[in-house]
Amino acid sequence: MDAIVVDRLTKTYKPAWPWEKPVTVLSNVSLSVTQGEIFGFLGHNGAGKTTTMKILLGLLRSTSGRVELLGSLADNVAVRSRIGYLPESPYFYDYLTAEEFLCFYGKLAGLARETIQKRIAELLERVSLTEARHMQLRKFSKGMLQRIGLAQALVHDPELVILDEPMSGLDPIGRKEVRDIILGLRDQGKTVFFSTHIISDVEMICDRVGILARGKMLALGRIEDLVKKHAVRSVEIVCDGVVSSDLPDVKRLATRVLQRGDRCLIILPGQNHLEQVLAVLRQAGGNLVSVIPHKDSLEDIFLEQTNRKV
Repeated sequence: MDAIVVDRLTKTYKPAWPWEKPVTVLSNVSLSVTQGEIFGFLGHNGAGKTTTMKILLGLLRSTSGRVELLGSLADNVAVRSRIGYLPESPYFYDYLTAEEFLCFYGKLAGLARETIQKRIAELLERVSLTEARHMQLRKFSKGMLQRIGLAQALVHDPELVILDEPMSGLDPIGRKEVRDIILGLRDQGKTVFFSTHIISDVEMICDRVGILARGKMLALGRIEDLVKKHAVRSVEIVCDGVVSSDLPDVKRLATRVLQRGDRCLIILPGQNHLEQVLAVLRQAGGNLVSVIPHKDSLEDIFLEQTNRKV
């Protein structure tokens, strides 16, 4: 069973005035998230990621389409007790301590007092905030607030965790800490659906990714499969024992040839003439060091998809 199913989701806002046109922020968006995986919802600011999440959580109504969470329709109130959520810009009662904050949300989730106390200790250790247990949230750094927000989303031990831009505004150390927490959730069998525009975070931890631009889903699948669909853009050859000035045929086929002492670096525009160049290098007495094909990265695919007209 899929943890999330989104089928032809559309959201259109009616105009405030008769002379204005309706604004469609989501158009026939479809995706599915398998239980136990980390799914990265990638898109530029304003792409429609937060709107999609709010519809998943029942905070907004869709204009059309179907949304299922953990086998139930998204408007089923009972299923929400199995979901944890951290918004992009959460508001915390900053006069509370970390312990009081988690206790408050534990009570909202309907947990027993004994369960809450046990969960608080476990969660503070998981997000590395045990020493800040009695510290007021107003004294927390941005990274600490993000981690206590994650602890809040996990206080009732949800099956599905939805995170809106969880690494936004964090320094490299803070982002690593949040990534480690997300990976730990997958290790526990949880499903994590998070939105971001930070491509490196998606590449590091996601099982699958969806690319959203201007309200439309442009690409969906495993990162390696998305990258594999794109042809090799260039091939980098490193060879010792040859001099580029003695290789006129290679220089004619290459886009760049660099000589550093006894080592020669050759860049080919694709694989079409690779075997021909290797044969020339062998004949010239060269010692091949490496042959590296370069394909599009996820960043290249993201920029290509989001910059094209949809």
